[in-house]
Amino acid sequence: MNNINNDTEPDALDQYAAFVALDWADQKHAFSLQVAGQNKREAGTLEHKPEQIGAWVAALRERFGGRPVAVALEQSRGALIHALLSYDFLVIYPMHPTAVAKFREAFKFSGVKSDPLDTDQILEIITKHLRLLKPLRPDTEATRLLGRLVEDRRKAVELRAGHIQALKASLKEYFPQALEVLSQNVTSRLAHDFLKKWPTFGDFQQARPATVKRFFYGHNVRSPAVIEQAQQVARQSRALTADTAIVESGVRISQVYAQVIQTLNPLIEQYEQRIETVFHNHPDAMVFSTVPGAGPALAPRLLAAFGTDRSRFDTAGNLHSFSGVGPVTKSSGKMRVVFARCACPKFLRQTFHEFARLSVAQCQWAQNYVQYYTAKGKKYHTVIRALAFKWIRILFRCWQDRTPYDDAKYMKSLEKRGSIFATLHLQKISKIS
Repeated sequence: MNNINNDTEPDALDQYAAFVALDWADQKHAFSLQVAGQNKREAGTLEHKPEQIGAWVAALRERFGGRPVAVALEQSRGALIHALLSYDFLVIYPMHPTAVAKFREAFKFSGVKSDPLDTDQILEIITKHLRLLKPLRPDTEATRLLGRLVEDRRKAVELRAGHIQALKASLKEYFPQALEVLSQNVTSRLAHDFLKKWPTFGDFQQARPATVKRFFYGHNVRSPAVIEQAQQVARQSRALTADTAIVESGVRISQVYAQVIQTLNPLIEQYEQRIETVFHNHPDAMVFSTVPGAGPALAPRLLAAFGTDRSRFDTAGNLHSFSGVGPVTKSSGKMRVVFARCACPKFLRQTFHEFARLSVAQCQWAQNYVQYYTAKGKKYHTVIRALAFKWIRILFRCWQDRTPYDDAKYMKSLEKRGSIFATLHLQKISKIS
């Protein structure tokens, strides 16, 4: 056993009957297999078809009598991972593509890259350095569903935001008065119907005041000031351009953007309703429901970020590093550099950053924290990132203890320790008085 692996403890290798390295692709996967205790390696390809994958896994189960088989590949999410996780005797070891690439660079100076070569290198890593790798342990179904729902909702929101910006940019080219009439809000059904009824400024200018009034009444807008402003724009403004090429193309693409926005609105609302239900029924919901600034959007995202497996992160520092909130320090001799971490799940880092920013409005000590460090000349987003770092430590303790966050209790703790973040606002009040 030692001639296979000098860095991995024998017991760690003994638990597996074989080791498999997979280089996944859309159509066909290359694999290398090494039986435990042997040096010989087998290689082959596997088509990405459910029946092919099922037959291949069944053959592994029969060959090794159902004993555990370690499978390593360069992904932690994807169709192949989802297929393999359904088999209880397979233990998945996801690897970061950069780790495999660096390993290849270290031992293959020519820069040669091929699927069989990659599988050999992945197999080399898992058989020689197994103790440095962590097996993939899927969280509960509810947690994984919540994690996917909140991330997919964010994608839909960003897709809508892109179309909103595109619609505004288009209107500015040929019909800027529409933005004024709509108060820059192009997301509503009113905006969609307005552009459909009056696609150009010329069309809107020719509309009778009674028609405009009836239109707004039909969309539950009865404010005389709003209706008068719209009619005033029609009377006093003038078209930005009469160029048919600009106006006609602008009308067509604007209607596309407006329609896509209206299509996305109810879909995003359905996401939010489903997320609320899954979060409400989750056993850990109470841990994050009381966190100031989280709300219906970010509380589920925080829950999904931590998960339900308490052994996933040994310390808050593990989550700091994994999420990218914790900085990276490089030191050599007298040189020491600290910089933001780039290699991290971007959505996860975004979750903590957005939450920390929103917590400032609802949490006194967080507000004091930001005011204290911005007064010292720190950049705003640097301070928010540091606040997120502090929040992770607090929420990690709540998560481990399965205890809801209590803002009043934490403030008392800060006051007891004499922290300036508990008394800064009181000092300001006393100075004013």
